[in-house]
Amino acid sequence: MTIDFAHAYETLVQFLYRAPIGLAQTTIAGDIEMVNPMSAQLLMPLSPNGDLSNLFDVLGTAVPNLREMAGALSQPSGIICESLRLTVGGDAAQRGTPRVLSFSLLKLDHARLMAVVHDVTHEVQREQQGLARRLMDAARTDALTQMPNRAAVREQVQRVLVERGQPGVAEFGVLYINCDRFSQINDALGRAAGDTLLALIAQRLHAALRAQDRILRHHQPMAARVGGDEFVVVLEGLLRSEHVVVVARRLLTVLEQPYRIGTEKVHSSVSLGIVLQGQAAADADTLLQDANIAMVEAKRAGGARYVVFEPSMRERAARRGGLEAELRNALAERQFFVLYQPVVAPQARAGADDFRSAGVEALVRWRHPTRGVVSPLEFIPVAEACGLISALGDFVLETACRQFMQWQRTLGELAPRRMAVNLSLAQLSRPGLLNEVRRTLAASGMPAGCLQLEITESLAAQDENVQARLHELKALGLTLALDDFGTGYSSLARLHLLPVDTVKIDRSFVSEADSSHQRRVLIDATVRVAHSLGMDTVAEGIETEAQAEAVRAIGCEKGQGYLFSRPLTPEEIASWLTTAAQA
Repeated sequence: MTIDFAHAYETLVQFLYRAPIGLAQTTIAGDIEMVNPMSAQLLMPLSPNGDLSNLFDVLGTAVPNLREMAGALSQPSGIICESLRLTVGGDAAQRGTPRVLSFSLLKLDHARLMAVVHDVTHEVQREQQGLARRLMDAARTDALTQMPNRAAVREQVQRVLVERGQPGVAEFGVLYINCDRFSQINDALGRAAGDTLLALIAQRLHAALRAQDRILRHHQPMAARVGGDEFVVVLEGLLRSEHVVVVARRLLTVLEQPYRIGTEKVHSSVSLGIVLQGQAAADADTLLQDANIAMVEAKRAGGARYVVFEPSMRERAARRGGLEAELRNALAERQFFVLYQPVVAPQARAGADDFRSAGVEALVRWRHPTRGVVSPLEFIPVAEACGLISALGDFVLETACRQFMQWQRTLGELAPRRMAVNLSLAQLSRPGLLNEVRRTLAASGMPAGCLQLEITESLAAQDENVQARLHELKALGLTLALDDFGTGYSSLARLHLLPVDTVKIDRSFVSEADSSHQRRVLIDATVRVAHSLGMDTVAEGIETEAQAEAVRAIGCEKGQGYLFSRPLTPEEIASWLTTAAQA
């Protein structure tokens, strides 16, 4: 077979000249021996003086170290540089858009180099557009749960608001979701556990919403995490507006089931605020704020429930916001004070005069500079919601312990034998609680056995972490009381699991102790079970002698209520004790 070298060379030259990429062959010193038209076209704008005689000079500004890079390659052949991006100014046709070139330099042998250059402007633009899309998606996605974030849900809500009322557009609703106990779980188990809980909630949300297709018309519900432990669900295409409530009930049931985080079994219900289309504001920010207001109402009502927004809630929210600011000022200016209500123990007979002091319970009050004394029913829920309850609880504990020791010094044998102080969930969940109690006892000189911390039944029954903290507190030598028994989640069968010394029977039972056989049976059962577990009992809210006689007959050791005394100032307590001792 005879090879026509002349024809082959001509073919090669034609290929080089017609190639869609720039090719330039140079000497080892960079002198250009061959350059095809595409290469000349691409390299010319880079040449300082329009001279294409030496490649290193042409690229002296764009790649100033190219000559050194070529000299550094000692091998007979190889890659000197590959796919360097070079930017040159755009021409008029491109309206000033910069052109991007890809440049590679190869060593062919000891005497020759080959440069390869091609225009990658459009490729770079596609890369930048893709990056911009990814950045936009990232800016609209929550990193932890991979759900849409607040920005994304805001856009969605705004679109829905613009489209409402148009022909063929169905009903919509927005749900604002908040975890009832997230901060306590986060404090007790750590941030990693909190993040795991949020991811599990997101998974359950998606699964629960997929099951709601039958009430939506050609729309997928949107679930988003809008910050912290808060989520939003947007429901479009509802067949009827009341179907929002169907979804809300489903989510409450699904999300309240226990979560397994490592070795821990965690309970975390949610509170839901709902805005229906008929009450929806004109813009997304106001609508989401209204849904948040309804969620706060659900939380204030005890959590683990939903509340549908009503316009009147805005005014209440504004009042709470003002009250929060006033509470912060009240703490700073020491406007709070403590009253003390006697807890008494019955003697052989039932009358009010036949009770002797067993202790007192510390009750916080707020002396507002213009409104007078504000009821704790008004300010305690706000303090809990805005994170001030721990500071308020610390104030009550310190004040009560100091006052207890003051009575010991001034009243001697007449002084109360025990001081009861209420403990909030925020305090109980705080990692430094034990040290704070130790410090307060040491500073006041109060024996630990004289302090009784009271927790509500619903708080004590929440989970293993709360119960573990109760055991730690009891190890300090103080006693624990279970407050409002009968209104929370505990039962007589579970009472033995709680490390408490005293069961306080809720006033709702005591108020009917003399008139309802059923109530007396329940009180009797509580007293018997408590006694069998070595616990004593207190009947709360006794207001009549008939109620006192009824609980005494059942065997309740102590009573508390307006029949014996209203909450008193420290001076009034001293007078009350002196009078009681002389009776």
